[in-house]
Amino acid sequence: MAFDIEMVKQCYARMEERINAAREIVKKPLTLSEKILYSHLWPGVELQAFERGASYVDFAPDRVAMQDATAQMALLQFMQAGKKSVAVPSTVHLDHLIQARMGASEDLQESINKNNEVFNFLESVSNKYGIGFWKPGAGIIHQVVLENYAFPGGMMIGTDSHTVNAGGLGMIAIGVGGADAVDVMANMAWELKFPKLIGVNLTGKLSGWTAPKDVILKVAGILTVKGGTGCIVEYFGPGAKSMSCTGKGTICNMGAEIGATTSTFGYDESMERYLRATDRDDVADEANKIKEHLTADPEVYADPNTYFDQIIEIDLSTLKPHLNGPFTPDRATEVSDMKAEAAANDWPMKVEWGLIGSCTNSSYEDISRASSIAQQALDKGLTPKAEFGINPGSEQVRYTIERDGFIDIFNQLGAKVFTNACGPCIGQWDRDGADKQEKNTIVHSFNRNFSKRADGNPNTHAFVGSPEMVAAVAIAGDLGFNPETDTLTNDKGEEVKLEEPTGWELPPQGFDVKDRGYQAPAEDGSGIEVVVQPDSKRLQILIPFEPWDGNDITGMKLLIKAKGKCTTDHISMAGPWLRFRGHLDNISNNCLIGAENAFNGETNSVKNQLDGEYGEVPATARAYKAAGIGTIVVGDENYGEGSSREHAAMEPRFLGVRAVLVKSFARIHETNLKKQGMLGLTFDNKSDFDKIMEDDSIDILGLTEFTAGQPLTVVLNHADGSSDSFKVNHTYNEGQIDWFKAGSALNLIKQKN
Repeated sequence: MAFDIEMVKQCYARMEERINAAREIVKKPLTLSEKILYSHLWPGVELQAFERGASYVDFAPDRVAMQDATAQMALLQFMQAGKKSVAVPSTVHLDHLIQARMGASEDLQESINKNNEVFNFLESVSNKYGIGFWKPGAGIIHQVVLENYAFPGGMMIGTDSHTVNAGGLGMIAIGVGGADAVDVMANMAWELKFPKLIGVNLTGKLSGWTAPKDVILKVAGILTVKGGTGCIVEYFGPGAKSMSCTGKGTICNMGAEIGATTSTFGYDESMERYLRATDRDDVADEANKIKEHLTADPEVYADPNTYFDQIIEIDLSTLKPHLNGPFTPDRATEVSDMKAEAAANDWPMKVEWGLIGSCTNSSYEDISRASSIAQQALDKGLTPKAEFGINPGSEQVRYTIERDGFIDIFNQLGAKVFTNACGPCIGQWDRDGADKQEKNTIVHSFNRNFSKRADGNPNTHAFVGSPEMVAAVAIAGDLGFNPETDTLTNDKGEEVKLEEPTGWELPPQGFDVKDRGYQAPAEDGSGIEVVVQPDSKRLQILIPFEPWDGNDITGMKLLIKAKGKCTTDHISMAGPWLRFRGHLDNISNNCLIGAENAFNGETNSVKNQLDGEYGEVPATARAYKAAGIGTIVVGDENYGEGSSREHAAMEPRFLGVRAVLVKSFARIHETNLKKQGMLGLTFDNKSDFDKIMEDDSIDILGLTEFTAGQPLTVVLNHADGSSDSFKVNHTYNEGQIDWFKAGSALNLIKQKN
């Protein structure tokens, strides 16, 4: 039986009435995305034809999911909200704090030893507030959610950008910051700008070396890392129906890499098969009763140009395998073109590692197809030229693939099987030699490949591909290897060719597992005490941010003018810093240390106007804060791309940053800034970016009349006595302006309680 089946039944019971009412209001057939959005409006919201990309709307998500790195801050905030228990089904998953180094059992035990204080905190908070708890080693949050909680037509939020993975089971699943999760867990409305809609029409059928991963690698090349911002991507067509449920999840997962709010597919037979295979016949039976409401109206897919804001057409029969990278997930290259592309760009051709798994590609189908290539290497006498690392997505997947012999195949190739956890995908990889910062190439089936992302080495060129393509390229040890056409020399000196991968959508003998790693919360958590030691280096009770003083902000100093790509990894690095995710003061020592200073081209080196010396970004910010001087951060396009981590907003706020002014924002980061009571502003004229000088004193005027839709004014007071002023824009509505005035959204929640 499924978790929370009564909640699923209640969701389905109201869908038909709400969808019919919405169809009457908008006076047209509805996409799947619109059906889910309109059926999850917050009670009391006036039903109207919301304007895509403009209307702020309050929603009532069905559930919340949190991973351990972000759950700490989310739950520290929830503890301040004054609630006895969470209002919707919620879960915590311990998957980010487990480092990959020696192998599964050793790494898991070491992580428990190192993170015991944090794990105990998360367990006790979960017990107290009625939150389901998935222990270390149980699996990666998004794979566990797909196996246990996702359901067609539902809406969920999660404190991780790849929450969108659940779109593979027909959900609207959205990555958010912890403050958004607090809203929902505290029984408050969750606000979202009504998304625009991108339709992707999939025709034909995948075959040969082409995999579902290649669909999103192709889409990323088309839309770029910001082309999906503010949009839901809805996949449809005969090609969509021909793919597995977990293949759909892979595509939705990497929708985060195009900035999409989320991605989704309509309910079909592959989803039903997956639900039944994962012991959720009850959900499948309920979904079948209303299946016409769990996909778009027929008129929509018959004439998609009328109903979507943008249409992309992809013929799966002609789609070619891709490798995307390096350093950005939208640099799309067909495998057949990689040899020439790599030579032209001086990318290292020798492949050092092939990494398979992560939340993106760790299903039974993924591992079975990759293992078919590994088995061929054994059968054909090929010795892999690169090292292999495997990260199963969940204990259920790991147990089943071990039973079916896939792990043994990889072991025979000398692979390291890591814990069922994120590992190298999020920088939790203690890679031998990475500290030497040598130029090298790796291939992986993950979703992101930013500089330093996997191993901390800025010179590691990481390329993203499907598990089967990663296996083939790793065996060859050659970035330019194309298994469709090229041969390899075996240990007998023979030229051999890899055959097309094979595999199973679902395990022929069914899934099996002894201990999934789930722990239900206490029936009554009122007597449970959550203890945070005052001298802890890992956890820190939050002190509310100061409310706005009612005046314009004047005399700010420029903390940093960041040039080029500035992701949440640049603003708040992961890797070894993950251990401080529950301690705002300590983790703030990584604030913006990866951002490139536009004035000197260096990272973690900015000018302190108090003494004229250059120093580290956090130390400089602390000096200004100690002197009672506010600061401002200036950035480029798509600022805050990447993870949902709200630490990238909380750290600058904690260090005295009052505003972030950029050319454009990534969606989640802009919301996180607003939630923490900061000003997230954009240049009206992007060329004004060039006017900001290193020694400027900066004012923001117009705050005393801060109103939705009304620009503010920035004044640059230059060191030579001259000044510049220009208009800046914002997307704050009246409710978000109240967050700013209160000092944070959490402050406002506490006031209301």
